[in-house]
Amino acid sequence: MASRWGGLLAAVTRDVAAARGLARLAAASAGSARSRTAARHAVVRAAHTACLAQLTEARDTTRREITRHYLRESTRLAADIAGVAGVQAPGAAGAPWRDWAPVAPSGGGGALLRIGTIGSDRPGECGPTVPALLPLLDRTHLTLTGDRAVVDGIIAGLLLRVLGSTRPGNVRITVYDPEHLGGGLAGFAPLGAAGLLGFVGPGGLTGTLDDLVEQIRRINESVLAGEYASLADITAAGRRRPEPWRLLVLLGDAATAAELTAAQRAQLDRIVRTGIACGVHVVSRGLPVRPGPAVESVTVAGGRVRCASLAALPVRPDPAPPAGRVAAFCRELAERLVAGPPPVRFADLAPEKLWTHGSAAGLGAPVGAGPDGELVEVALGDDPPHALVGGPSGAGKTNLLYAWLGALTARYSPDELALYLLDFKEGVSFARFAPSPRDPSWLPQVRLVGVNINSDREFGLAMLRHLADELRRRARAAKRYDASKLAELRAEDPGGHWPRIVAVIDEFQVLVTGRDAVAAEAVNLLEDLARRGRSQGIHLVLASQDVSGIEALWGRSALIAQFTLRIALPKARRILAETNAAADVIPRFHAVVNTDSGVPDANRIVRLPDAGDRAGWRVLQDEQWHARPDGLPPPRLFDGDAVPVFPATGYFPDLAAADPEGHTGPPAAVVGETIDVRGRPAVVRLGRVPGRNLAVLGSRTGEACAVLGSAARSLAAQVPTARFSIACLDGDADHAARLLHAALPDAHWYDPDTVDELLAELADGLTGAVPDQPHYVVGYAFDAVAGRLAGKPADGGPTGHERLRAVLARGPEHRVHLLGWWRTVPRLRDDLGGIGARFDAIGAWVALDVHGGELGPLCPQPGGPDWYPRPHRGLFFDRSVHRTPELVIPYELPADAA
Repeated sequence: MASRWGGLLAAVTRDVAAARGLARLAAASAGSARSRTAARHAVVRAAHTACLAQLTEARDTTRREITRHYLRESTRLAADIAGVAGVQAPGAAGAPWRDWAPVAPSGGGGALLRIGTIGSDRPGECGPTVPALLPLLDRTHLTLTGDRAVVDGIIAGLLLRVLGSTRPGNVRITVYDPEHLGGGLAGFAPLGAAGLLGFVGPGGLTGTLDDLVEQIRRINESVLAGEYASLADITAAGRRRPEPWRLLVLLGDAATAAELTAAQRAQLDRIVRTGIACGVHVVSRGLPVRPGPAVESVTVAGGRVRCASLAALPVRPDPAPPAGRVAAFCRELAERLVAGPPPVRFADLAPEKLWTHGSAAGLGAPVGAGPDGELVEVALGDDPPHALVGGPSGAGKTNLLYAWLGALTARYSPDELALYLLDFKEGVSFARFAPSPRDPSWLPQVRLVGVNINSDREFGLAMLRHLADELRRRARAAKRYDASKLAELRAEDPGGHWPRIVAVIDEFQVLVTGRDAVAAEAVNLLEDLARRGRSQGIHLVLASQDVSGIEALWGRSALIAQFTLRIALPKARRILAETNAAADVIPRFHAVVNTDSGVPDANRIVRLPDAGDRAGWRVLQDEQWHARPDGLPPPRLFDGDAVPVFPATGYFPDLAAADPEGHTGPPAAVVGETIDVRGRPAVVRLGRVPGRNLAVLGSRTGEACAVLGSAARSLAAQVPTARFSIACLDGDADHAARLLHAALPDAHWYDPDTVDELLAELADGLTGAVPDQPHYVVGYAFDAVAGRLAGKPADGGPTGHERLRAVLARGPEHRVHLLGWWRTVPRLRDDLGGIGARFDAIGAWVALDVHGGELGPLCPQPGGPDWYPRPHRGLFFDRSVHRTPELVIPYELPADAA
C-alpha cells in the first residue's frame, strides 16, 4: 500500500515536474509572443502617429492653399469689380474721400455714386473690399431710412459727389429741412450765392413742389417736345444738355410726414412718377415716397447699409465727407460760377484727333465759348454760305480769324478743305501759314497767302479770277454727273478731288473801293462767287473795319445779302442789322455770331480765346505739317513788299513747254513775274514774226536794267548758241550792262561811239540770208544817243535812226530782235519817226514810271490804260497775247550778276 502510494506519488511528482516544465516552456513561449506583440503594437502606433502627422500636414497644406486661392481669386474679382466701378463711377463719383477731387466730365451725368464698400477691411477675414455704388441722376429717386446720423452723412456724400462729377452749374439743389432749417447741410450753403442751392422753410414745401411740377410740364412741352423721351436721350444723341438736374432733398421725420397734406402728397407722387425723364430727382429721409421701379430704398441699421440695387449685400457706409472740404469746394464752385466760365483756350478748339471730319455736307468749327462755357460752332455750307466779319481796328478780327482757321484746319484735312488767304492791311497776319526761312513748316490746307497787298489789288483780283475758273470747272463736273451741289458731286465722283474752298479776305474794302477797272471786276466776281459758289463748295469770308462808305457796293444789295453769317466784334458798325445793337455792349475779346443776316433774335455771344500766340500756333501747325500727305506742295506766298529773285541759272521750267504738235515754242524773254495765283514769269515770245521786239519805258534806271537783264539771261539759258550784242548808251546803266556782259562772255560790247557800227551791221544783214541762230540786241537807253543817231553820215547813207527803224521793222524776220530801253514814250516815238509814227514794230513793252495816259499810242485801250506808277511794278503788254496790259514785278537779279 505504501509502495503503491509511493509509486503513485513518484508518478505524480514526475507528472508535476513534467507539467511544470511544460508550463515553463509555455510561459517562455507566451513571453516571447507577448514581446513580439508589443513590438508590433509599437510599430502600429508609430505608423498611426506618422499617418496622423501626415494627415494633419496635408490638411493644413490644403487649408493654406484653399485660403491662398480664395484670397487670390477674391482679390482678382475685387480688382475686376473695382475696374468696373471705376468706369461706372469715375473720378469724383467714386473716389474715396482721401483721394476725392472734383472733375467735370465731357459727357452727361449718369455715373453711379459711391456710398461705401462691400466686404471687410481685413482681407484675412473676408477678403478685399469693393466700392458700393448707387444710381441717381437720370435713373432713380432715393429714399433713406434708419440711423439718422449715418443717413445724413450718406446724403451729404451723394450731393458732394453729384456736384463734383457734373459740369459747374448743371445741378440745382433744393433742401426742405423743417427740423434743423438747413443746418444739416450747412456746408453746402455757399452754393446759394450762385443760385445752385435753396433752403425751404416749413411753409415753403407746397410752393416748391408746385414749381417742380411746373418745370416738368415745361420741359415735356418745350424741350422734349415729343422728339425725345428724356433729357438723357438728348445728351446721348451728342447734343448739349438743355436743362440742369434738379434735386429735391427732403429731410424730415415721422412728425413731419404726418403733417403732409393730401395735395402735397399728390404733387410729390407726380414728381416721383414723371420727374426722372426731366432731370428732377427726390432724395428723401423720413418723408414718404411711393415705392416703385424708379425708387431706390436704402436702409441703415447696425452700422450697415442694405439696398435693393446691391442685392441686399451688407455695405459698410463711407463716413460723411469732411465738413471743411464740402465748404471749400462749394465756396470755390460758387465763386467760379459768379465770375463766369473761364475763357476757352485756343488748344480747346481742336478735337482730340486731327482731320476726323468730312466736308461733303459743309464745314463746322468752334470759334470760342458761349456764356455757359460751351463751345460755339460756326458753320459754312449751303446755309449759311458766306461770312461777313467786322470790327474796328484793335477789336480782334485777326485773333478771331486765327481761332476759326485753327479749328477748321484741325478738323478737316487738305483733301477736305482748301484755304485762300488775303490780307490787304499793312501786315503779315497770314504769312505764318506759309514756309519762311525762319520756319519751313506751313499749314497743309493753305493754297495761297497774300500779305502786304494794300497796293497790289491786282493780286486780289487774280485770286478771284482763279476761284471763278475753279467754279466753272466744278460746275462742268456737276453737270456731267447731274449734281446740283457739292455733296452730290462728291458722292457721284468719289475719285475726284473736290475739297471745300474758303477764301478769307481781310480788309476786303481795299479791293472793291474806288471806281476803277479793278474794283468793278472784283465786285462782279465777288457777286458771282457769292451767288453760285455755295452749291459748288466755295465760301467767302470778308472781313473789314466797316462796310460803310464802300462805293463799289452801292446798289449791290444782292451781294451783301448772300453773307447771312455775320460776326460782329465790339463796336462794329453796319455788320449786323440796323436794329441790332449787340456789338455796342459786348466787352473786348467777345463777338456776336449771327446766322440770320444780323437779325437780333439770332444773336449768340461768344468769348474768344487768345489765338494769336505764335507758340500755340506752332504746335498745331507742326502737328499738321508732319501729317501732311506726301507730295503736297507748299502754298503760294505773295508778299507785296518782297521782290522776286531771278534764278541764278536763268532757267524757267515753264518756258520749255511744247505746242500741241510737239514743237518747242519760240524763245521767251522773261521781263518779270506776273501778279497772279501761280506766280508765273511774264514772257515775250521772240519768233520770226514782225514786231517781236521789246521796249522798256521809264526813267527808273535800276528797274529798267533789271528787265533787260532778266530778258537777256533767260534767252541765253534757252538758246546757248544765240548771238548777243550789248549796247550801253548811258553812263547810269554802265554797271548793269557790264554785269550782263560778264554773264554772257561771248557777247559783243558797244558804246555810244560804236553803236552806229552795230546798227549799220544789223541793217546790212537784213538783205542777206536768214542766219541759223537768233541775234539779240540789248540796248541801254537808245534815247541817250538820239542826237548821234539823227545825224546824216558823211557818206550820205542812212541815218542811225533810219537803220534802227529798219532793224525794228524787219529784224525779227531775220532772227534779229531788239530789246531796248527808252526813258520816255515821246523819245521812243521820236526814234520811230516823230509825230504820227507807228508803233507796230514794238510788239511788246514794259512801262515803269510812265502814266497810263502816255501809253495810249501803244495800247488798244482808248486814252491808255488805267495805270499809275508804283515802286518796283511795271505794266506789261504783248499785243500778240494781251487784250489789256497786266501788272508785273521786275526781278531782282542775283547778287553776283546784278
